[in-house]
Amino acid sequence: MAATLAHAACPSGTSDVRHIGGAELCVRFDADAPTTRAKLTAWIDRSAQIVSRYYGRFPVPEVALYIRDMEGSGIGGGRTNNEPLRIQVRVGVDITPAALADDWVLVHEMIHLALPELGMRHDWLAEGLSTYVEGVARAQAGNRSVADVWAEARHSMPAGLPKPGEGGMDETKSWGRTYWGGALFCLKADIAIRRETHNRFGLEQALRAIDAKTGGYASERPIDEVLLIGDQATGTKVLESEYAASKAAPMMTDLDALWRDLGVPEDPLHQPFDDHAPLAAVRIAITAPHAD
Repeated sequence: MAATLAHAACPSGTSDVRHIGGAELCVRFDADAPTTRAKLTAWIDRSAQIVSRYYGRFPVPEVALYIRDMEGSGIGGGRTNNEPLRIQVRVGVDITPAALADDWVLVHEMIHLALPELGMRHDWLAEGLSTYVEGVARAQAGNRSVADVWAEARHSMPAGLPKPGEGGMDETKSWGRTYWGGALFCLKADIAIRRETHNRFGLEQALRAIDAKTGGYASERPIDEVLLIGDQATGTKVLESEYAASKAAPMMTDLDALWRDLGVPEDPLHQPFDDHAPLAAVRIAITAPHAD
């Protein structure tokens, strides 16, 4: 997965070309300073390698990546478009290498590339999947602590539960249910797949198959077809069943029971995990590094 400089048929204005995970990343920088370019390039390479490890390759063969300057030392919003296929992220001119190493935005946007365009009604799956996989993939790669991933899940996933009067996932428009309701759907699917297959498969095998058979975000597919592809890859019907149960009706989840079964403590950053919990082996497998 090493990155190399190369000439390529990239969009006009491309500053650099990176070869990572079998893909060509056509990068355009606003910044011209060599030191700034170096730290941004390291950030791009690391993010692309994290995503490539999770999917077994980078999700698409080629993508344009536009890094825009902004004031300050943080990272602004990111956006992924598929006409043409491009990721745009705003980065503060004073950002430090340490802040870039801890960034989640670019990984989140790159994960969008692995799922076909499903239409606005299913934004919850696109955003929820990127929200869920970002933490898992970074933990698998050693870029984020496992405890931090579960701490964020415990803190944020309650925002994904339906409120009184809300409908199913396909009817939701709130930020909490779109991002964290979608992430909860993915977590529950990951757990169910691993339980049914005795940890031989997880959500990532379903997602790898979806990306391979559809071409990812460069294509447009109906959600039923996408979920079927994922289920066929794991030999289950988890994705189809979870979607059927939650698309039109609010689906409550007992999060306290879920964390207890997984062995996730109330404060994962300071309390030990319960490795004797019923689903402890599943929890451990979700963030375990890949052998491949």
